[in-house]
Formats: sequence, C-alpha cells, structure tokens
Amino acid sequence: MGIVLKESVKDECIMGIWEVSEDYNTLLSKLNLDKEEINKLNSFKSEGRKLEWLSVRNLINNLLERNARIIYNADNKPFLKGTTYNISISHSHKLTSIFLSKKNRVGIDLELMSHKISTLSDKFINDQEIVTSDPELRRYHLYIHWCAKEALYKICDKQDINFKENLTIFPFQPNDEGIIKGRVLNSRGVEDFWMRYKKYKDYSIVWTCK
Repeated sequence: MGIVLKESVKDECIMGIWEVSEDYNTLLSKLNLDKEEINKLNSFKSEGRKLEWLSVRNLINNLLERNARIIYNADNKPFLKGTTYNISISHSHKLTSIFLSKKNRVGIDLELMSHKISTLSDKFINDQEIVTSDPELRRYHLYIHWCAKEALYKICDKQDINFKENLTIFPFQPNDEGIIKGRVLNSRGVEDFWMRYKKYKDYSIVWTCK
C-alpha cells in the first residue's frame, strides 16, 4: 500500500506512515541498498522483521524524495548518514512511522491496540493521570498514554526515565485525533511537551517535536 499519511509539522518537521501490504521482493525492488545494508537485511531470521526493515527504508526515501541511509549508534539511536536530521522510528504489525526534523528533537510511537494493555496499566499509569472508565474508550485511552510515553522516552534519548515515575500525561478526553500535554521529570529537571495523537484503523499514534 505504501504511504498512508505524510504531513509537515511546525518548524520543518516531517511525519510519515507506511502501511505494509507489499511482499518482500516488491519492497526490495524499490531500494538501492549497499553491501552493508544487504548483509544487515540478510541477517534477520523472520520474514516479518525483513519487511519491517525494508518498509522503514522505503518510507524515509519517500519522505525525503531521495535515497537515504539510516545508521544507528551504540545505544541503537537512529541517524541519517551525512545529514543533520533528527529522526525517530516506530513500527507495529503492518504500520511503520518516521518523524524527522533538521531543527528539533523528535519522538514518535505507534502501536496496534490489543486488549492486553489493561493488564499492564499499573506499570505505566501514575496517580496523577486519569484514564476513562468507559469500556468503549478505555483501551484507546490507555494506548494513547503508552504511545505518548514511548515518544517522550525517545525524544529524551531513553535516559534516566521510568514510564510511571518520570513521565506524566495531563488529563484529556480521547478523540480520533487531538493534542495532549506530557511532562518529563528526571535528574535533568522538568520539561513539558505538546504532543499530537491520532487513531488510524486499530492503531494509536503519538508524535512530538521540540
């Protein structure tokens, strides 16, 4: 299927989502991989992991409208080779997302919503956060919280953060899309972020830049 969402966000940020419906050979044929990338691709055991990896490369090339190389540092943080872009990547099931910016820190997360989230909520929801008791909305509300905290975790470089103790999402009423506020409180101090969220099919997506 390819790109299902592409939009520019404030201050030269670009966000895109790719829905994987193509097979391995179709995704591979759209790319011009070097030897190192081919070796990396061949190192994956599962077909699903290979499709995920290929979809990320297809998406970044489409967002930038040129061939790009994604590399990772020792902490598994992604970078675009030869550029000053900040980049955040997320994938779940059939969706892949990328958020990038030359000027700003970025964070994005998406998740396919399953029912198991309710059994895990005590591990990431703190006493300051409010989650609806409406059974029709509760799962989605919890997933927005989870994705928002994942996005904050990424934008803060995954350092010194416990999801329950250091991250708080201010109360909000969940809609199909909207804006929420998140706070990071850790050894570096306090920092607030405005975050956008969206529901796409049975996925929750949250992204932020600063």
